[in-house]
Amino acid sequence: MISICFCSCTASETGKTNINESNTVQTERSKRDATPKVLAPKTGDSKKEKEGVGYIDYSNCNEGYIIANYCGDNPKVKLQIRTPRDNIYTYTLNSGDEVFPLTEGNGVYICTMYLNKEGKSYSAAISVEINVTLNDELKPFLYPNQYVWFTEETKCVRQGEKIASVCESEIEVVTGVYKYVIGHLKYDYDKAETVQSGYTPDVDTILDCKKGICFDYSAVMATMLRSQGIPTKMDVGWAGDVYHAWVSVYLSDRGWVNGVIQFDGNEWHMMDPTFAENDLKNSSISFIDDDDNYQLKYKY
Repeated sequence: MISICFCSCTASETGKTNINESNTVQTERSKRDATPKVLAPKTGDSKKEKEGVGYIDYSNCNEGYIIANYCGDNPKVKLQIRTPRDNIYTYTLNSGDEVFPLTEGNGVYICTMYLNKEGKSYSAAISVEINVTLNDELKPFLYPNQYVWFTEETKCVRQGEKIASVCESEIEVVTGVYKYVIGHLKYDYDKAETVQSGYTPDVDTILDCKKGICFDYSAVMATMLRSQGIPTKMDVGWAGDVYHAWVSVYLSDRGWVNGVIQFDGNEWHMMDPTFAENDLKNSSISFIDDDDNYQLKYKY
């Protein structure tokens, strides 16, 4: 396992310096506010509806999400989002309001709800074309969505707050979350062999049962980091010949750090988020260090 090193800093870099009456220098390190910052998706007036079927709500598309609701009795319903880059995201719709991210920047998204007819045949029930201009390109990776779902009451959010409460920087929060998750969860190889299409993680259930697959690890990490105001992507694609999920984070002082937390098939590794400062590359992460082994397909 890789150890994460941090560069030493002067007192002026980490906080303020006081001199007491005995001329002893005392340093008060800057404390990072660990209060959860949970963004709450909401519905609005801009909807495409169909009686007896449900709706697609795009009122807050410029915040980086839509809400879909299916209220009929068809047992197999899909939501498909075609992005400005002509990529297609396909989701399984359940009951009630569900949030879906718009993760590929500005442009035209086509969102369609499909109902199953028979076998693998589906027909379009509701479709809407929306022109998205994001208020903030990071917002899609801060809001909860179907794959990374959480609220202020989510146990995982409170655990993230506890971890972050002793951290003094974003990078320390990322490291703390990583260490907690790999120490708390065990990889569930049986679940990996049997998981069904359309599976979505329940982060609190994962914390309670203390095991999970790549989607689960990534959803828990993304929940903790997003609720701490750190934009986090759940990246999904191919790791070699295995369909897989991993995590990328946005650090305010250096931008996106891609593939910061990855799974090589046996263990989870944290790639060094301070690439320029610390050379931690070694043979044990040669697989995850090779970008050719990771082919990103979707971002959630």
